[in-house]
Amino acid sequence: MQLDAVFPPMATVFDRDDAVDARAISANVSKWIAAGAGGVVALGSNGEAPFVDEDEAEQVMAAARDAVPRDRVLIVGTGRESTRATIAASARAAAAGADAVLVRTPSFYKARMTPEVFVRHYTAVAEASRVPVLLYNVPAVTGVSLTSDAVGRLAAHQNIIGIKETGSDTAQFAAFVDAASASSGPFAVIAGSAPTFYPSLCVGATGGILAVSCVLPALCVELHQHFLAGRHQEARSLQRRLTPLAKLVTTGFGVAGLKKAMDLAGFTGGAPRRPLAPLGAEATSQVRDALALLMEAQVRS
Repeated sequence: MQLDAVFPPMATVFDRDDAVDARAISANVSKWIAAGAGGVVALGSNGEAPFVDEDEAEQVMAAARDAVPRDRVLIVGTGRESTRATIAASARAAAAGADAVLVRTPSFYKARMTPEVFVRHYTAVAEASRVPVLLYNVPAVTGVSLTSDAVGRLAAHQNIIGIKETGSDTAQFAAFVDAASASSGPFAVIAGSAPTFYPSLCVGATGGILAVSCVLPALCVELHQHFLAGRHQEARSLQRRLTPLAKLVTTGFGVAGLKKAMDLAGFTGGAPRRPLAPLGAEATSQVRDALALLMEAQVRS
C-alpha cells in the first residue's frame, strides 16, 4: 500500500436539506485524484465524522470508493469510544471497500486512557480488522496522546501499518519515527499538520494527510515531490506559502474555514453540520485573501 503520498482528509458535503451529497463528494474526490493525491481519507475529523450517522457513513464511503481508483488508497476513519464499536465500524468500512482504516484514540475517560489501554485497544482492533489499521493521534481534539513507547509496540503488529500524527511538535514526531523504526515490517508515520509538513518530512514522515490539500491539492503534492527529489529550497518556499492558509483551515477556523476555502477554490464544501456554524463574513474575507495570494503566486510561478 502506497502511503508515501498526500491524502486529502475530505470534507463530508451536505446538501441544502442537510443530507449527504454523494455526487458532490465523488466530484471532489475525482479532482483530488487528478491533482496527484495518493487517495483520500473519508470520515476523519475534517469529515465531521462524529456528526455522521452510520447509515450516512455508508453513503460517504460508497461515494468515495466510486471515485477513488484501485491504484490509489481509500482510508476510512473508524475510531469509536469502545473497542467493540471500533471493530464493528472497521468491519463496515472494509465491506464498503476501504483499503485501510484510520482509528483515533478513544478519549472520553481521559484519566483511564493509559499506554497499556491503548495498546490493548489497537491490538484488538488490528486482530479483528480485515484491512490494515492506521493509528490516529489527535490530542488537540481528544485531549489524550499516544506515547512513543506505545507506538513502537504497536508498530510490531503486522496489521498496524502506520500512524497519522497531527501535532506540530517535530521532536515528538521524530520520536514516533524512531520508535517505529525498530519494528520488523514497514510502518508509515504520516504528517497530519500542514504548517509543519516540510519539517515532518525532514524527520521521517512518508507523506501527509493535510486539510489544506482539500483546497490546493496540487501545491501540497508539489511540495512533497520537491522534498523527495531533494529540492529543499523549493519545498521550503512552498511550505512558507501554504502555511497561512493551512492555519486558517485548521486551528484558525476549523471545519467551517476548510469548507469555505474549498468553495472558493472550486470544490464543493458547503455548510458544516450543526452545531458547527458557517463561517462569518470577516473570517471568510481572511480565507479569501489568503487563498488569493496563494493562487496568484501559483500563476506567477
